[in-house]
Amino acid sequence: MKIILMGPPGAGKGTQAEVLVQKLSIPHISTGDMFRAAIKNQTALGVKAKEYMDAGGLVPDEVTIGIVEERLSQPDCLAGFLLDGFPRTVTQADALAKILHQLGLKLDGVVNIEVDQEKLIARLTGRRVCRQCGATYHVLFNPPTQEGVCDKCGGELYQRSDDSEATARNRLAVYNQQTEPLIAYYRTEGLLVEINGDQPIEQVLDDILASLRNSL
Repeated sequence: MKIILMGPPGAGKGTQAEVLVQKLSIPHISTGDMFRAAIKNQTALGVKAKEYMDAGGLVPDEVTIGIVEERLSQPDCLAGFLLDGFPRTVTQADALAKILHQLGLKLDGVVNIEVDQEKLIARLTGRRVCRQCGATYHVLFNPPTQEGVCDKCGGELYQRSDDSEATARNRLAVYNQQTEPLIAYYRTEGLLVEINGDQPIEQVLDDILASLRNSL
């Protein structure tokens, strides 16, 4: 099965990706992994990407697309893959369609995990970290026994600046602005599978698998 997995920060995309690749026996292809592999293997595109990254710049589309093509051309992708973090724009989506056509492959579905914005804010801002031992908690999903106190060492729990509400809202705004055209693109293509992410992890997984089977 050849799928793209999308979802805003806090939607549980990482958790679902981990389980899906095991259930479907397909490789999990994330943008970060592709870049790291290309750089480690010192492919021509990997060397180019490293130059941009070392200079603190954005890797241009043609390099990113080339690295995706290199990865999707490998034998383990013939039977399926889960793409995570690519495409991010309609331009990249068009390029992906061309790559898959050249390889004689086609997408089975684009899974978009949806969660209400305010619930995402609660998820993203709920993390607490111990100042002493670094243990992490979540006020909703993994709260400490005593509020503000680490169960392990009794240290003070605090909220990191990148877990603040302002940061969370900004992250979601950027994500929504970036992916809205992409969601519309795949909806028009008849490939979009929309999943309610505000459910237990197992139910979200079941819904994803059922929707993909129905779309085949």
